[in-house]
Amino acid sequence: MPFFLKEREAGLLEKMDDPDCDLERLRNTYAQFGTVNRLVSGWERTYRRFVRPLARSREHTHLLDVGSGGGDIPKKLAKWAARDGICLTITAIDPDERAISYAQSRPHPGNVTFRCVSTSDLLRAGETFDLVTSNHLLHHLSSEEVEKVCRETAQLSRGLVIHKDLERADLAYVGFAALAKSFFHRSFIAHDGLV
Repeated sequence: MPFFLKEREAGLLEKMDDPDCDLERLRNTYAQFGTVNRLVSGWERTYRRFVRPLARSREHTHLLDVGSGGGDIPKKLAKWAARDGICLTITAIDPDERAISYAQSRPHPGNVTFRCVSTSDLLRAGETFDLVTSNHLLHHLSSEEVEKVCRETAQLSRGLVIHKDLERADLAYVGFAALAKSFFHRSFIAHDGLV
């Protein structure tokens, strides 16, 4: 059978998702996410194409970022909105206390709030948002969990939902394998990016 990497093998667990993983490496992983996201996520383009036009059409926009990890994407969105004179409030959530603790410990704008809750918790509380985003979240979830998160984020949003995730390809895998260990030290990025 040929070797293809388009889909992740069910049941594989990234080291960062292990509740007993090394906390120093996990914090280094969160710290290095900003570099990974600058290289592969394309959020500035997504901001210009989708977030900014929606936010400019309102006096105030409340954005929910799901699975915020170390918080680099919500902080970038807040920075770009401030640059553009847009009133944007961001609620960044992650059910992992370690991620929220890290994000809260780092400098962040006053219009970004980090909360240790799930989308289900927000639905039960009756909260809604103008826009919902996630970055590199879905590949951490089982098929059933992806369906649930997509359904719940649609219910939480009064408008647009943007889920950005990895696009798996054999060539990208080989390139990442060749370069990651040189750039990402004392973190789980080099290992987890190949899972």
